[in-house]
Amino acid sequence: MAQKDYIKRKPAPRKRTTGAKRRPNQKAAQTSGVVKKFKITFAIAVLLGFAYFLYSIKDDVAQPIKTAEVDTLTSNIDEVDPLPELPEEEWEFIKSLPGYEVEVDVEAATSDKLYLMQCGSFKIFEQADSMRATMALVGLEPQIRGTKSGWYRVILGPYKSKRDAERDRHVLQRQKINTCEIWLWNL
Repeated sequence: MAQKDYIKRKPAPRKRTTGAKRRPNQKAAQTSGVVKKFKITFAIAVLLGFAYFLYSIKDDVAQPIKTAEVDTLTSNIDEVDPLPELPEEEWEFIKSLPGYEVEVDVEAATSDKLYLMQCGSFKIFEQADSMRATMALVGLEPQIRGTKSGWYRVILGPYKSKRDAERDRHVLQRQKINTCEIWLWNL
């Protein structure tokens, strides 16, 4: 099927309506005039009612109390129920906290498991040696272990706890070496 070019196509001509539909109905015009007059009259009546309401409440202002009367009222209240004096604030924790120490007995989690961190596995020895040299510049001591299938693994460890392995991994991450994984020592 051939494609049509809708951009160059001219819009379809508009259909003309008959003249009878265009002329407003005489009855509708008369009723709309009455409705308009009613709406205007109602709006004026609402505005006049609001103005009268504002005029009628302007004279209902409460009389101000003389200052002499206010003074006598407050002095009578003070004589009947005087307020107590504010006590001086004393903060005890400011004095006690600097010398306060909490003794916590933490049992070190001991485990017989050893952990290793593998940072790469390469088919070519030179690539593994390059990774080992980069890690040695950071201050760690990586090892390269070869397998029977010809792969060279760059590992760190053994670590006694996973926390120690994580500490070295963070050191490597700061140097943009993000490929290290921590596993149990099973070599």
